[in-house]
Amino acid sequence: MYTTTEILEQKIQVAPTGELQDTGDLVINIGPQHPATHGVLHLVITLDGETVKKIEPHLGYIHRSIEKMCESLSYRQFIYSTSRMDYLSAHINNHACAMCVEKGLQIEVPRRAMVIRVLMDELTRIASHELWWGAMAMDLGAFTPFFHAFREREKITDIMEESCGARLTMNYIVPGGVMNDIHPDFQQKIKEFITQFKSKIYEYDEMVTGNIIFQNRTKGVGRISKEDAISYGCSGPVARASGVRSDIRKLYPYEVYNEVEFDEILETAGDSFARYMVRVREMHQSISIIEQLIDNIPEGDFQAKTKAVLKLPKGEFYTRVETARGELGVYIISEGGTTPYRIKFRSPGFSNLSALEHMAKGGKLGDLMATMGTLDLVIPDIDR
Repeated sequence: MYTTTEILEQKIQVAPTGELQDTGDLVINIGPQHPATHGVLHLVITLDGETVKKIEPHLGYIHRSIEKMCESLSYRQFIYSTSRMDYLSAHINNHACAMCVEKGLQIEVPRRAMVIRVLMDELTRIASHELWWGAMAMDLGAFTPFFHAFREREKITDIMEESCGARLTMNYIVPGGVMNDIHPDFQQKIKEFITQFKSKIYEYDEMVTGNIIFQNRTKGVGRISKEDAISYGCSGPVARASGVRSDIRKLYPYEVYNEVEFDEILETAGDSFARYMVRVREMHQSISIIEQLIDNIPEGDFQAKTKAVLKLPKGEFYTRVETARGELGVYIISEGGTTPYRIKFRSPGFSNLSALEHMAKGGKLGDLMATMGTLDLVIPDIDR
């Protein structure tokens, strides 16, 4: 006899004759509070033995109605709500919102502010990839890389704290520029970080990239083709690992990105190892961008003169930026008042998560952790 629990958890079906038939499937729940998930993500997974047959992500555990809250905030205030979405790209999120407001008001941002913004963006990208690198290795059982990643990341958060008073949710960008000018030690501290990063980066390859166990756990795992990546709307490193050109900094340059030289990192394998390599190589490109700008911060104002109360003209406005996880779009509908009539964020995490079942289906349950790790999911970015 089968118990009620067995019927529910093992997908035992009732035949027309009234007899119970065992399909051999097992349904397990991972999350929302589970050491194998990144944040409060709930996955309902159907297994045939250890083979994944189906994955259903259940969202909403950290939903805070950020888009609705933004509609009751002014055009200066709503920007900082986005620091709590993808909190590892907080500065870049704020940048996207400020650019959308500037587009509506046709504000000309001082060049000094533009360079500072890009420097902060790239520092944020490196800090995000550093945390991901350490967490990714820990997902697969290697604990030591986590400490090495935070050694460099702490240098960046120290710079952020000295510049704008925060280590995670920056709240530094305002419509028209940045809230405060850079700290007197800003350039020197960044140069010290670059020197340390370049002297320690070989350890990353020694501990993880070249590790045969890590390669066996990631190569050929969670593969998604170029066509499928486009179909699912993937962006960022997830898309570029499948050969999809999707870097907004290259396709739709903003601020001073069209004035610096850097490569859009592309891989073609589309597996977990390719997604890993894209992010590792992107850190080098971010260092290159910073090196080109750090000694060329122009003099002048760090913020354009704007009114205390901002009113966007009636209309629709859209901007997009490249965060550490992919394309973030900000869409504002204005009725001419002091608050947005409607705000919508197109975040990269939601589309990338939608491809998880396609990547993991037919693979082993143990490989799911590698696939999820290389998606680099930040759940508040999805649960808005």
